[in-house]
Amino acid sequence: MYAKFTSIGAYVPPKILTNEDLEKMVDTSDEWITKRTGIKTRHIAQNEVTSDLAYKAAIDALNNAKMEPEEIDMIIVATITPDYFTMPSTACVVAEKLGIIRPAVDINAACTGFIYALAHAKAFIESGMYKNVLIIGAETLSKIVNWKDRTTCVLFGDGAGAAIISATENKKEAIIDIDINADGKYQDYLITPGRGVKYGCDTDRIYLEMKGNETFKVAVKTLSQSVRDILERNNMSSKDIDWFIPHQANYRIIDAVARAINMPKEKSVLTVHKYGNTSSASIPMAINDLYKEGKLKKGDIMLLDAFGGGFTWGSALVPFN
Repeated sequence: MYAKFTSIGAYVPPKILTNEDLEKMVDTSDEWITKRTGIKTRHIAQNEVTSDLAYKAAIDALNNAKMEPEEIDMIIVATITPDYFTMPSTACVVAEKLGIIRPAVDINAACTGFIYALAHAKAFIESGMYKNVLIIGAETLSKIVNWKDRTTCVLFGDGAGAAIISATENKKEAIIDIDINADGKYQDYLITPGRGVKYGCDTDRIYLEMKGNETFKVAVKTLSQSVRDILERNNMSSKDIDWFIPHQANYRIIDAVARAINMPKEKSVLTVHKYGNTSSASIPMAINDLYKEGKLKKGDIMLLDAFGGGFTWGSALVPFN
């Protein structure tokens, strides 16, 4: 039994925050943000929480697959902005919203969350436990950024993306390979220290903190190597890839990795300019944009690539079905 990528869906909240809006909030400029990140706008959740975004993305994926919620055997939600920081899991809340009683669990791999969720779903299906697993990357990062910190608040946005991973006996449809990894020695480079038991409810440090330059350097080096490794392991090159869909954190990181693996610009998918960094939601949201634009075709090979706090990172070779 193999696992295949069956369907995609996404949702973004309607409110858009532009760089010009941010100029009125902090000491920054559209020119500064665009030059360093490529970001022009981001979506902000107002009267919605993470489970609301996740649910709407899930419904979109189910509709695209022409499936009912009852056909889902398990739900995995990747997020660093859960509705509740202890319990219940956001996945449990999403299951309730879908009206089903199923195994449901959250995972936290930061911006690499969707690829980690994909790896979990693949393993569950290939083990024979389940036939259809709903995986969701969903974030309301606007709720954990310090809107007075110009170095971080300009980077992040809210959104959700969902995919259905299903069983198949056709190897040509199957997910080709997934590579995930982590190195905890960089844990303080990207962290929200005041939202756990280590520091308690430290109201001075409840926001996301990032060592930007250091994170950038490690990200480019690590992502480039991860992509090289997975391609070499499968005797593939950039010529075998139809779409390079990286985590949408920063245009400069995406461009550096693409150049390192000789990936043509026309194959690289960019959505960072309109959504900003949506962490675990960014890859499925980018896949969904490509699908809704009619560019993503059945059988296309997607190369997914992500890097996030922890540090975590991962790559995946996935045919679209």
